[in-house]
Amino acid sequence: MREQAAPGVPQTCLAFDFGTQRIGVASGNTLLGRGQARCTLQVVGTRHFDAIGRLIQEWQPAALVVGVPFHPDGAAHENTVRARRFARQLHGRFKLPVHEVDERYTTTEALASGARSDDADAHSAAIILTQHFTQTTGAATHA
Repeated sequence: MREQAAPGVPQTCLAFDFGTQRIGVASGNTLLGRGQARCTLQVVGTRHFDAIGRLIQEWQPAALVVGVPFHPDGAAHENTVRARRFARQLHGRFKLPVHEVDERYTTTEALASGARSDDADAHSAAIILTQHFTQTTGAATHA
């Protein structure tokens, strides 16, 4: 388990736009307050957790952020349950705090901002991370 950073010291976070076929990944820190698209992982069995482990080793994040989708009216659906399960799995495997962020419309926003369809998931993760940095309340945490 990692030590807590001193107050005021920038902390790195990794964010994930979870999907059943692909997972977009972004990184960012609390100093800049915005996410940057990194890569898109293919979901094949549980191998994506190995790739996530390598990213955690490389970036040494203080926390992880997972986008959780909802219907436009805020109601949960099947992918809401899957994303929350993924968040719990991340916490269980890597022993880092995991924050959930409402990810409605992030893919649409990423595509509207010029992301190509083959890298929209990573750009969506960057939007999710930026949302996390700007939120003052509302993100659920698995600590």
